[in-house]
Amino acid sequence: MFNLKKGLITLLFALPLSFAVSHAAHAASYTVTQGDSLYQIGNLFNTSVTAIKQANNLSSSTIYPGQVLNISSAVYTVKAGDTLYLIANKYGITLYDLRKANNIWSNSIYPGQKLTLPGVAATSTQTYTSTTSRSSDEARSVIPYTAQDLDLLARLITAEATDQPYSAMVSVGAVVVNRVQDSRFPSTIGGVIYQKSDGYYQFTPVMNGWINKPATQEAKNAAYAALHGSDPTSGALYYFDDSATNKWLWSKPLAARIGNMVFVY
Repeated sequence: MFNLKKGLITLLFALPLSFAVSHAAHAASYTVTQGDSLYQIGNLFNTSVTAIKQANNLSSSTIYPGQVLNISSAVYTVKAGDTLYLIANKYGITLYDLRKANNIWSNSIYPGQKLTLPGVAATSTQTYTSTTSRSSDEARSVIPYTAQDLDLLARLITAEATDQPYSAMVSVGAVVVNRVQDSRFPSTIGGVIYQKSDGYYQFTPVMNGWINKPATQEAKNAAYAALHGSDPTSGALYYFDDSATNKWLWSKPLAARIGNMVFVY
């Protein structure tokens, strides 16, 4: 688990998905949430504080929760069969950023719904078509990995979730995959698992040495599933035991509770 506190394979059916984006200058809007700053919003949308202030006629950098800002970003209209994961994946943005830009922390979206695509320029019309495999065995991996990466991820899963339901094991692997895909974390499996924050390892098994124990076959299966797109949490970045008392972890949006493990965004 994370050092803060011990922290279904979803098969994707082959659906030809056509993603059409309608772009226009300042086509999108963003609703400010608690803790936001213009700098953070600028990073989210790959724009500058100056550009945001000019677009919204702001004379200062002061903003408040609930304030709606005009943002130069692409807007996507949800089609039947879409999921947040597929939309984020096809546009090369993280699931977390897509959720944050639209303040959507559940998996419920509906045809006709407008979603802001953070970091996708509102300058032209683009169409993306993708076919996703019918099984994790046939699917291409969502991130590059080696046999050593697979083994390392499986050893983490073994140490963290051997006594938990299989979907929790897959979810542990998915958290690592989600971090690799998120620019706020290292870009490799090893980098994520061995990352230190304020001098402390992010994952307890690295600190106590359990990461060096051999992986079980079930954990290897779970690691493989996660690397090939299975994520029962739909984008979680943290997990912990439900006996944790850390208020910071409990304050984060809930992604899933599986066994006695809690997964949050």
